[in-house]
Amino acid sequence: MAPSEATYAVTGASGRLGGRIARRLAAAGIPQTLLARTPARAPQIPGATAVPGDYGDHDALVHALRGTDRVLMVSASESPHRLQQHRAFVDAAAAVGVAHLVYISFYGAAPDATFTLARDHWHTEQHIRASGLPFTFLRDNLYADFMPALVGGDGVIRGPAGEGRVAVVAQDDIADAAVAVLRDPGPHTGRAYELTGPQALTLTDVAATITAATGRPVSYVPETLEEAYASRGGHGAPDWQLDAWVSTYTAIGDGSLAQVTASISELTGHPAASLQQVLRPGPGSAPRP
Repeated sequence: MAPSEATYAVTGASGRLGGRIARRLAAAGIPQTLLARTPARAPQIPGATAVPGDYGDHDALVHALRGTDRVLMVSASESPHRLQQHRAFVDAAAAVGVAHLVYISFYGAAPDATFTLARDHWHTEQHIRASGLPFTFLRDNLYADFMPALVGGDGVIRGPAGEGRVAVVAQDDIADAAVAVLRDPGPHTGRAYELTGPQALTLTDVAATITAATGRPVSYVPETLEEAYASRGGHGAPDWQLDAWVSTYTAIGDGSLAQVTASISELTGHPAASLQQVLRPGPGSAPRP
């Protein structure tokens, strides 16, 4: 089926990654349906129609997805109920016979993954497999774009990552990969791609790169596990969220996020962007859609 003949639906278009993907489809002249909890908040994108699509509303999802060939499923907001919401979405997609589901998963998704939220992604993947839906999983490493958010007000990144490394990946590259799969899903059916940047960096490397890009002095100070929980315990976050925050660093520390892959270049035809390129684009570079 040619891209111009297929029908498309995108979730998460009001977010940074889903929005990038939706805008790329629009730039290619592809009409799409945007599923949103609050359609009025969906971005105004040429050729896009926003409809109700809360992950917990089965009837709305069935109505929104009926007649849709290719669907981008961005994971729901982090919560104790996220896996149930994912299963409800997948069940609705299967009920209406979606032709291909592209799920934004997480690098190294596994039932015992060090990063606790990657476990939900693995269980979601298993539910998709069991549903019989044709699928592609895009397992993103940590976002390169997110690295500056790790820096505290004192210019320090703190966490129990030791000298472990992480192959951070640009959201623009993930979006390019997702669009490539959505437009031609056939070769990618049943496959899972681990998406990374071109380098595995220590948090000391990350701090130095942020310093060079912004001019703000940034450093990395390792914490023990006990120190990490103590330093984050005063925010009133529930235990599951504290575990997620801390395990972001322990997953770096134990090497879970260190392997570099060529999946971005294989899917998009261009090399993956480095953290430096994400934070400080080169002269003359234009913003990507």
